Formats: sequence, C-alpha cells, structure tokens
Amino acid sequence: MEPILVGKAVTTPDGGPVHLLPKYGNRHGLVAGATGTGKTVTLMTLAEGFSRIGVPVFLADVKGDVAGLAVPGSSNEKLQARIGQIGIPDWAPAASPVVFWDLFGKLGHPVRTTVSEMGPTLLSRILELNDTQAGVVDIAFKLADDRGLLLLDLDDLRALLNLLAEERKTVSAEYGLVSAQSIGAIQRALLRLEQEGGNQVFGEPALELSDLMRTTPDGRGVIGILAADQLVLRPRLYSSFLLWLLSELFESLPEVGDLDKPRLVFVFDEAHLLFDDAPPALQRRIEQVVRIIRSKGVGVYFCSQFPDDVPPDILGQLGNRVQHALRAFTPRDQKAVRTAAETFVANPNLDVTRALGSLGAGEALVSTLQEKGIPMPVEHTLVAPPRCRMGAITEAERAQVRAASPVGAKYDKAVNRESAAEILARRAEAATTHAGAPPAKGGKDAAPEEEGGMGRAVNEFLFGTKRRQGVVQAAGKQAARTITNRIVRGLLGSILK
Repeated sequence: MEPILVGKAVTTPDGGPVHLLPKYGNRHGLVAGATGTGKTVTLMTLAEGFSRIGVPVFLADVKGDVAGLAVPGSSNEKLQARIGQIGIPDWAPAASPVVFWDLFGKLGHPVRTTVSEMGPTLLSRILELNDTQAGVVDIAFKLADDRGLLLLDLDDLRALLNLLAEERKTVSAEYGLVSAQSIGAIQRALLRLEQEGGNQVFGEPALELSDLMRTTPDGRGVIGILAADQLVLRPRLYSSFLLWLLSELFESLPEVGDLDKPRLVFVFDEAHLLFDDAPPALQRRIEQVVRIIRSKGVGVYFCSQFPDDVPPDILGQLGNRVQHALRAFTPRDQKAVRTAAETFVANPNLDVTRALGSLGAGEALVSTLQEKGIPMPVEHTLVAPPRCRMGAITEAERAQVRAASPVGAKYDKAVNRESAAEILARRAEAATTHAGAPPAKGGKDAAPEEEGGMGRAVNEFLFGTKRRQGVVQAAGKQAARTITNRIVRGLLGSILK
C-alpha cells in the first residue's frame, strides 16, 4: 500500500520523506497551529493522499477554501520550487472526487437526520437547555415512544410539546415533574433554532452513512465536504451534529480489526468547539468513542489552533501529529508550546520548543506511527503541497460538481411522511368532531382560508397554518419505524448519556 507523503524532513541536511502509513491511519491524528501557518493546506494534502489510496474522507469547510479539493490546482514558480525541494516527481494538478454537503442545503446536498435519531441528549445540547429542561426533553421522547409517535422534524417536536403541555399533570404523575416554565423554555429555544435555519437539519430523507463512504469506479475515495462557514457560527449545532455523525458510525459499523487502510477518515475542524462547555460525562463518552472506533476502521483527526484544545485523555490517543507554528506571546500560548513539546517523541537533533516559534508557513513538526505502531522522532518538515486549488472555488464550479454528484437525486428533495404532528392533529380533529363541533372544510390538507371553526383552531395550536403536507402511511409501517428508532436511540444513548 502506497504511503501518504506528508513532506520532507529538514531536521538534518540529508533528511528524507516523511510518510503517514495507511495501516496506521485509523490511529487518529492532530493538526494544530496558529492562524495562517498552513493547517488547512496540510488537511488538504492528507485528504488527497487518503483519497488516492481509496479511503473516503469527511471534513468540514469552515473558511470556504477546502472546497478547492474539487478542482485542479495551478502551477507557479514558488510551487515548483517547493515541489523540487521536497522531490515529488509525479506531481501534477488534479482534482479529487468530491461531494458537497450543507446542513442548510445551500452550498451542498442537504444533510438531514430525524429528531428521533438525534436523540434527547444531543438535541438538548443543540437547544442549549439546562439540566431541568433537558430532563423534560427526555420525558417527551419517552412519551413519544410509549404512544407510537414518530419524531421526524421540528414540527413533530413542537406538536409533542403541545401535547405535553395539555397533559402535563397526567404526564408528571407517570413520568416525573414537568413544569409549564420548562416547556415554555424549550419552545422558545426551538423557535430560535428554527429562525436560524435549524428546521432544515431535521427531516427526511435522512443521511445514510454509506453515502459518506463511497469510492469512485477507479478506486479513489470520495471526499465529503460539509459547508460550515455559517454552521460554525452556531458552535453547539456544529459540534453536536459532528458528534452525532461520529456516534452513528460507531454504532453502525462492524468491528473489522486492523486493516491495511482505514474505511473512513473523519476530520473535526475547530476541534475546541466540540469540548467547550461539554459536561464531563459527555467528554468521557467522546473519549470512549475515539478509543474504540479505530477497531471499526475509522480514523479521527482533530484540527485546532492549540494542541491542548483537545483534552489530555483524548490527545494521548492521537498517534499521528502535525504541529505548525505557535506564537508564544501570552501565558496561554506558552502553555500550548509546552504541551506540544511534551507530547512529541524527542529528536536529539531538534529543539522542539525553539522550533515551534520559528516555523514558517507550510512547515511543521511531524511525528507519525511507523512499523509496529512506534511513533517516529519528531521531524522539522516541509509539508507537501496538494494538487488541487489552494483556495475557494466559484459558484459555477460548485454547481458543476453538484450536478455530477451521485447522491443529488436522493437528497435534494425533502420527503414528508406521516409522523407525530399529523397523527396528533388527526386525533384532535376526530375528538372535536366527536364532541359535535363542525369539522374543518377540506380536512387537514385544506388551505387556511378553507378551514374554520374549532378544527382550524386546534390545527393552528398544534403546528400552525403552514404545516407541511403529510404522506399518509400504513399504521403497521409507522409502528415498526417507531420501534426501530427506539432501539437505535437506546444504543446511541448508551454512549452519549
């Protein structure tokens, strides 16, 4: 298996190439360094290298320049000098196979999950709820399971909260105290999430993990790029979504042991957002996932400014390290330099602490796992340039890549089927009719101006006059999906609770 070229060692005059061995690609890694030192270019070089040997990659594009992987680069005098210095005889501009994704559906194919699959723990984190409010969300999910209510999108969750408010006393007696204040706080948080576009995250068709693990007919791994320039402004949504995705991989993939290359490389950019404000229990679960998921063939790579943005228990599991320059201007910076220096295998020819402050752009201190999983002594390395464009792409280029995507027809159009909101609305309308009130004209799907009386009031109370049109499903299918979601969420909960 061809090793992935990271760059050339310059610690000594006769330094040779520095490689990342594919069979240790699932031992995880870290790319760190101050702003402007070349972290993004290093990530692109690694992504290209994994793709060329047939390993799919998934990474977030926080600044918009990672999208350059989709188009060939261009040569210039400075680039040719670096190529000659490192010694890459077969270097030529080339694009990688790329699929663009976007939680908001603007810069890539929509990435959706269902409320039920996300589960109460991560959903509460996205909504930024306190412990008491999160407990009410737990009760709401249990109530939905017990009553056979599918939770697919935020309309379903809103309808469930309204049901919870209506039956608060009964639910409190059976499941635990539910206060009107907590329900109101959750509803307000839900409204804020919807106003920021979060309603597009939840629904169907939900993302299938197999579509993140594609290869091309010629054997290259497909690179999935998540547009995150706007998403990163909602750090809890950004980090919780990536954590959910990693947890789904953990739960869904079988054990495969040590392979000759990873099945998938998963990159956490802006890794500090994953751990900021995360309770200790959640950090322990993240550590558990990172430790065990390598046996399922997944390599996790964290990218951040400082190495100590990653908790020590997780940092110790990252076998492949690329550390760009750190500027020790503040006590915080000085601590980061010490952390970085202490986590490398010493090289007698290199003063790590001094080198960290003097590295230029495109240079890094690198240590990767070599034969028998032994980390190599740290090397001052000139990082190899990627073959793609090192910068943003145009709207026309992005549109061209999306048009050729193998998954566009599957995800670009949302699907609405019957779930909690439709079921509860139908039950409310039936109850109103049974009580003698005139039913709404045209039924549930009538236009707002055609609905009237109590039926319209109930519909508006539950989910608003713009409620999506449902596709009525057989009762048996609905019940089966509910049971499946309960089982999957139970498994996920064992990790994240």
